[in-house]
Amino acid sequence: MKKIGVLTSGGDSPGMNPAIRAVVRKAIFHNVEVYGIYGGYSGLISGKIKKLELGSVGDIIHRGGTMLQSARCPEFKEKEVQLKGIEQLKAHGIEGLVVIGGDGSYRGAKALTELGFPCVGVPGTIDNDIPGTEQTIGFDTALNTVIDAIDKIRDTATSHERTFVIEVMGRDAGDIALWAGLAGGAETILIPEENYDMNEVADRLRSGQERGKKHSIIVVAEGVCSGYEVARKLQEETKMDTRVSVLGHMQRGGSPTAADRVLASRLGARAVEILIEGKGGRAVGIEKNKLVDYDIIEILDKKHTFDLDLYNLSKELSI
Repeated sequence: MKKIGVLTSGGDSPGMNPAIRAVVRKAIFHNVEVYGIYGGYSGLISGKIKKLELGSVGDIIHRGGTMLQSARCPEFKEKEVQLKGIEQLKAHGIEGLVVIGGDGSYRGAKALTELGFPCVGVPGTIDNDIPGTEQTIGFDTALNTVIDAIDKIRDTATSHERTFVIEVMGRDAGDIALWAGLAGGAETILIPEENYDMNEVADRLRSGQERGKKHSIIVVAEGVCSGYEVARKLQEETKMDTRVSVLGHMQRGGSPTAADRVLASRLGARAVEILIEGKGGRAVGIEKNKLVDYDIIEILDKKHTFDLDLYNLSKELSI
């Protein structure tokens, strides 16, 4: 291949910029031209495509978000819209595409692959819910953002002797809640992968209170239910002074951690190598610190699995 494209799609995540940088510079190192598609699949359809040079990605490795912008594009599910996207790519002489994003982005890449246009998926989402990789770009940064918030909230929870319910992102995956809850010393962690009993949660709070505990932190993943709903039920059950913090989109922002910058650089570069090798329809990832790649169609047929041992450990340590 002599010309490739790169786009970011769906929800942004810290580390997308380092991934873009890696794609551009790896390609140019191998004398391959790179074109940026601005605004995700929506920008692809409308032809927002521009050639990128080495300087185009200078001074972005430390920046959150994505220089290529991102957007949701429900209409890209339609075959005629996908074919229009391929027409735009071919009009610029682009022979392969790197797609950085989550589940929806991968589905777009899969559709283009099935229509004969080679794509490689790079997992960019804070949710850490993409099969075929142990970690996604942005997860580590989001995790540290949540931990920082928990630490700050714990200060005020201690001062006022309150219970705080902290709602975090993750869609249908509980990885952010689980990892941040364990690292932040939360008394209870509610995730969509495991059922919970509100009576048991209330009993744990009462037990802590009886042994002199003055405050508690409960982390709930958005895929379980609203943090306000959890707080309402707990207050009715325990009569404890309960407050709610919904961290929201702040979890997607901020300068990417060193771990995310390195991961993004490795995965972005590997995606280019795959296209140069003449292959498409792949999804890159990392397992046991080794780069891997799988058929993107097979990846989408699998389900994300969470770490049950880590969940059980969190319950043992929060007694």
